[in-house]
Amino acid sequence: MFGFLKKIFGTAQDRQLRKYSKLVDKVNEWDAKFQSLSDEALRAKTGEFRERLKKGETLDDLLPEAFAVVKGACRRMCGMDVHVSGYNQKWDMVPFDVQIVGAITLHKGCISEMQTGEGKTLTAGMPLYLNALTGKPVHLVTVNDYLAQRDCEWVGSILRWLGLTTGSLTNDVPQEKRSEIYLSDVVYGTASEFGFDYLRDNSMAFRKEDQVQRGFFYAIVDEVDSILIDEARTPLIISGPSPVSRQMYDELKSGVSELVKRQRDLCNRLATEARKVMEKEETEGKKDKKQQAEEDEAYRKLWLVSKGTPVNKVLLRLKENPDIRAKLDSWDLYFHSDGNKEERIQTLAELYMIVDERASEYELTDKGIQAWSESASNLKEDDFVMLDISHEFQKIDSRADLDEAAKMQAKLTVQEEDAKRKERAHNLRQLLRAHLLMENDVDYMIQDQKVVIIDENTGRPQPGRRFSDGLHQAIEAKEGLPIQKETQTYATITLQNYFRMYDKLAGMTGTAMTEANEFKQIYKMDALEIPTHRRCVRNEFNDEIYMTEREKYNAIMKEIGEVHSKGRPILIGTESVEVSEKLSRICRQNKFEHTVLNAKQHDKEAEIVANAGRRGVITISTNMAGRGTDIKLEPGVAELGGLHVIGTTRHQSRRIDRQLRGRSARQGDPGSAKFFVSFEDSLLRLFASPRMTSILQRFRPPEGEPISAGILNKSIETAQKRIEQRNYVIRKHTLEYDDVMNKQRQEIYAFRNEVLHVEDVEALATELIESVVGTASQQFLKNRGEAGAWEPEGYRQWLMHHFPVSFDEGAFDNDYMEVAEMEQMAVDKITTAFKEKLARENSKFPPGEKRHTHEAVRNLMIRKIDHLWQEHLLVMDHLRTDVNLRTVGQRDPLMEFKHESFGLFDEFSRTLRSEIAQDLFRFEMVARPLPTIEQLLSVLRLETNRSLVPNLEAMVAQQPGQNGHPAPKQMQEEAPPQPVVVGPKVGRNDLCPCGSGKKYKKCCGKDEEES
Repeated sequence: MFGFLKKIFGTAQDRQLRKYSKLVDKVNEWDAKFQSLSDEALRAKTGEFRERLKKGETLDDLLPEAFAVVKGACRRMCGMDVHVSGYNQKWDMVPFDVQIVGAITLHKGCISEMQTGEGKTLTAGMPLYLNALTGKPVHLVTVNDYLAQRDCEWVGSILRWLGLTTGSLTNDVPQEKRSEIYLSDVVYGTASEFGFDYLRDNSMAFRKEDQVQRGFFYAIVDEVDSILIDEARTPLIISGPSPVSRQMYDELKSGVSELVKRQRDLCNRLATEARKVMEKEETEGKKDKKQQAEEDEAYRKLWLVSKGTPVNKVLLRLKENPDIRAKLDSWDLYFHSDGNKEERIQTLAELYMIVDERASEYELTDKGIQAWSESASNLKEDDFVMLDISHEFQKIDSRADLDEAAKMQAKLTVQEEDAKRKERAHNLRQLLRAHLLMENDVDYMIQDQKVVIIDENTGRPQPGRRFSDGLHQAIEAKEGLPIQKETQTYATITLQNYFRMYDKLAGMTGTAMTEANEFKQIYKMDALEIPTHRRCVRNEFNDEIYMTEREKYNAIMKEIGEVHSKGRPILIGTESVEVSEKLSRICRQNKFEHTVLNAKQHDKEAEIVANAGRRGVITISTNMAGRGTDIKLEPGVAELGGLHVIGTTRHQSRRIDRQLRGRSARQGDPGSAKFFVSFEDSLLRLFASPRMTSILQRFRPPEGEPISAGILNKSIETAQKRIEQRNYVIRKHTLEYDDVMNKQRQEIYAFRNEVLHVEDVEALATELIESVVGTASQQFLKNRGEAGAWEPEGYRQWLMHHFPVSFDEGAFDNDYMEVAEMEQMAVDKITTAFKEKLARENSKFPPGEKRHTHEAVRNLMIRKIDHLWQEHLLVMDHLRTDVNLRTVGQRDPLMEFKHESFGLFDEFSRTLRSEIAQDLFRFEMVARPLPTIEQLLSVLRLETNRSLVPNLEAMVAQQPGQNGHPAPKQMQEEAPPQPVVVGPKVGRNDLCPCGSGKKYKKCCGKDEEES
């Protein structure tokens, strides 16, 4: 029935395409009219459109004309040289009708799914031009710096031709230049650059002039699935040195290595024993009871190995036999049934640790903990027993032999011991994670004695980024590299919450429909599949599935030989750097000349991709490397069959498989794609259905022969869907927690920006003091008739303790005064004292100068906000870890997090206001004169050779009274003394208020010590 209705009315996609096609006709009509205009007249349309917008027309009203102007500009630029990536290219693009459909989709705030080679970059130029006419911020977000620079130079030339300004935001743009780039009409940049600039603006800028962004109006996200889906699992974090470091990776790493070695040796022994029994059974006939028991014990040992070291070579080799694979599956079912739960626990207790590859988790067994306690050096018996702080405090309070000071010291000692134990346990967990779950050249690589993260989806390196929560330091310890200092989070945001700040968000990619539901739920964006300009003629072969990796690679070499002999270019997609290098070695052994593109050669990405379509070229690439750059066939290659894509495995996401296939057969070119899979690939090893094993038992192919059947392809897709759903849950889970933090972030950033931008910051400070005094009155003066709820003397003492003011005894004891009157009396006295404080500080400077206290107060408030917010983020990190344990008590961790975080933020807000109010009375300003030329020169002489500064010495010689020469004008003007804010008073071991992250005695307090 539904199929019949679809034939009559069409799908929602069809109806939307028909609607947009009518707009395309209007664009083409305007384009025909504009062809008679001169270049100057066509450029003048930009100014005309802006005026019409000011008079009340909307962007939708202007769309047909604006898109026609862009199309006309493209036509007039044909044949022009455009400087792109270091060399000139001839402009040769005019938008097709399907590209205009895609552009309309982008303007409407939707996702345009356009196949590889269909010209997404040019398509984006039209909505960028239209939305930039408003003068509001318009951004195009790309996946890497190269594409941001390239797109700005290439397609940005259209916008510049039409009178708009463009800028590219890359990692190497210095901070002082970023503000100028953001003033451009259209800014090209990566998601991380935009996100980190937002965090810097709201957590690190000390003046409004230091803030670079100017709002969030419209953004187009290129490769939207890569950025908003794949990268969205990890938040953006700005971190800095932690003021207190207890990390123990150096002292723990040898013990962890020994424990992992014990596990590996145990599993190797168990696997070898099992193999001997199975080899023996193969040569014998019917089994008696003893032999059957031996076989059962062998399978039990193999199952145990699969839980201890899942990638054990003996285990993987034995699992090539479908019968052994099926038996192991049956043992898995046996141990997971409720009736055998106790036996399962007893069996797993033989291991030192249990590794769960699917969940990327592990756990130490009692045997592992015991082995650690026996082998680790400098380990106390109770080092990993967490203290019950409240119980310990009660014991201390009950001791009659201690006075109050001694009890306080004892409590501090207990807290320090507890912190050490927690840190040791945490460091141990991260070291084990680094050894058991993180692989070199898969998750990270070593470069210049540093650990560089490899993006799991793009295969690109991510220098400057670090694994959080101490995992990066654990990997450094594992690899024997210098261990970096511990860091603390200064600011953080998820990509989801960053991009949801835009008034209008759009995206484009070659693969969006598989994640259309998530885009709709999280970002409120619909996805529209845009038809291709020319029919796609790609030949997609069925997957070839092999029992072993060895057979798979042999088949790939055979495929390469056959295709290469015809002169066709070949692109081979791999899942990791390790696999790309392994395949490269096999190709060299088979005398196939090739080029490798992975995280270690990413700097040559554009050059390698540009040559990948040439006759006979073989390119081995991680699955996503080179994405964003078309592989264009050189003349004559199309006649040979075009580009042939080989996938060396199925990725965990169907999208990335589609993206790899889409590298061939662009714009109607011929091409083909084939995937080679083995049962040793992680996807099938971890997530394949048991049904697949039963099929293999019946249809086990001869050595080297593939299995190719539709039911197996469906099983693979089912496994991929299962993983995609799990990853979606992870992303949603991350977002749910960040939504809680986002409300707090917005509130604190709004207050911080108010402090930065308000003209009269002293008035804002006065309001804050008034609010603090008012909050205290609510605490002490609740109800006159209720005992304990009316404490006027307590209120008086609190005010004198927090502010440098005095109130006469009984000042608030008047029974005829209302609470509001008492509060106002306190406010008047304290604000008067504050104004007198400001007047005293300003009097230290010559009359008529600007109020130096103005910026001093602003600076003080900003620093206190940042310091306490960083502490709050640390508390929230600990809370998120703690609430996960509450699942044991059948409580929802998210609800617990929401409830407790609300209370913590309320407490943080009160503390922030109170501490700022107190600090406003504590700072002092000291006028320091600028150093003389002689003083500057004496410093320079210590730092550099005198011969390098002859001009400076000459300037000193020309001062009045020396050789009769007048001083240069800039030397004659007396610079005013520079204000220095001192305070609030800082202890020697406290964090330095300058924000360096060092202790005061090793930073600004160092000069005091020396003097």
